[in-house]
Amino acid sequence: MATLLDGERLAARMKMELADRVARLAAIGRSVGLATVLVGDDGPSAKYVSMKHADCAAIGVTSYDHKLPATATQSDVEALIDDLNADPAVHGILVQLPLPKGMNEEQVLLRIDPSKDVDGLHPVNLGKLVLGAPGPLPCTPAGIVELLAAYEVPVEGRHVVIVGRGTTIGRPLGLLLTSKRAGCNAAVTQVHTGVSDIGSYTRTADVIIAAAGVAGLITPNMVASGAAVVGAGTSWNGTKLLSDVEENVKEVAGWITPRIGGVGPMTRAMLLKNAVLAGERAS
Repeated sequence: MATLLDGERLAARMKMELADRVARLAAIGRSVGLATVLVGDDGPSAKYVSMKHADCAAIGVTSYDHKLPATATQSDVEALIDDLNADPAVHGILVQLPLPKGMNEEQVLLRIDPSKDVDGLHPVNLGKLVLGAPGPLPCTPAGIVELLAAYEVPVEGRHVVIVGRGTTIGRPLGLLLTSKRAGCNAAVTQVHTGVSDIGSYTRTADVIIAAAGVAGLITPNMVASGAAVVGAGTSWNGTKLLSDVEENVKEVAGWITPRIGGVGPMTRAMLLKNAVLAGERAS
């Protein structure tokens, strides 16, 4: 039976460490501020934002909740981001996606000051990742690397197969895992759902990271005995959250993330870490 990669437990430990760092800033009269921007009344988005504010409260980060109606214009959203960029009390900005139809998401995200980009997905910060320069790392990829390292999954010099090429997980994760960083420095193969025989690649992998958003995409016959398997992609069946990895893969794998409580908590923890790092740099 596979060892469970418990992201919930690791994220809780990380939050305790971040709370100590926030307290040290508070001791010298500094605070860390995270602003969220929610446009419209999408239920899942509103829930996600409320979780972010709860996370902030748990570690002592001041959160600023900005809600705009679905009727808000592109100019309204960009004006708000300009105000937040200029506000010295705000160290991180999170624009919750998706934005209402007709709004240019790319233009909105590009408006964020790269130094306040807690998602780590601004082109300037992705460019820093390519160059190996310091900067906020994309949250989900960084969380996956932290999770593998915490459970001592061998990655350096090993073969990692990433299934998925999205801009939030797959593409930046490939960049991160091939970089000369601790817990990375791997040989990475990147495939996607347009590849006819994904299993021919995954069966050669020491680590498989599924980030395609296709339920049950990775099955036991696609996994080498003892390999680590991370389910980073999700989809919904009604109200049930589904993983890209079939449940019975745990019978073959050496390590595996749970359907709930694996990568998700790590993504949220890394967002907090980026906010705290931004606060520390500003102080």
